[in-house]
Amino acid sequence: MTGQLPSSVLFCCDHNSVRSPMAEGLMKKFYGQRAYVQSVGVHNDREIDGFTVTVCDEMGVKLDRHRVRSFDEMEDWGDDLSGFDLIIALSPASLRRAQELTRYYHLDVEYWPVLDPTGLGETRPDKLAAYRQTRNQIVDRLIGRFGPPARGAGD
Repeated sequence: MTGQLPSSVLFCCDHNSVRSPMAEGLMKKFYGQRAYVQSVGVHNDREIDGFTVTVCDEMGVKLDRHRVRSFDEMEDWGDDLSGFDLIIALSPASLRRAQELTRYYHLDVEYWPVLDPTGLGETRPDKLAAYRQTRNQIVDRLIGRFGPPARGAGD
């Protein structure tokens, strides 16, 4: 079901180092300035994952400067969850946290179960294949939910 593009979207996952930064970067590339997009994690105990940077770079999405942040940091910095039209959780833990934080707001929370590639593969090529699978799942979900990428959005 292709839906209308919301004006603001927050992607969330466990650590804001793999899935949610991928989703944030890909959505910005596909839909440009048509939506305000951010990402956050339940925890912020990691840096951006190198394999994530690599597989997104293959699609022209630059994530090497992504700064990992948690829900708590987001609130500390004054970003209000109620300011987002849609929260998309990419992991069970982030879904629980998003639902907990939004129980007082009328906010749409969607769950997109996306593969966590971090423990998969023994060799570099195998790991890259797992991360590409995750990236491609996110691409498919974005297009399925918001339609084809906007012409010239990521240029």
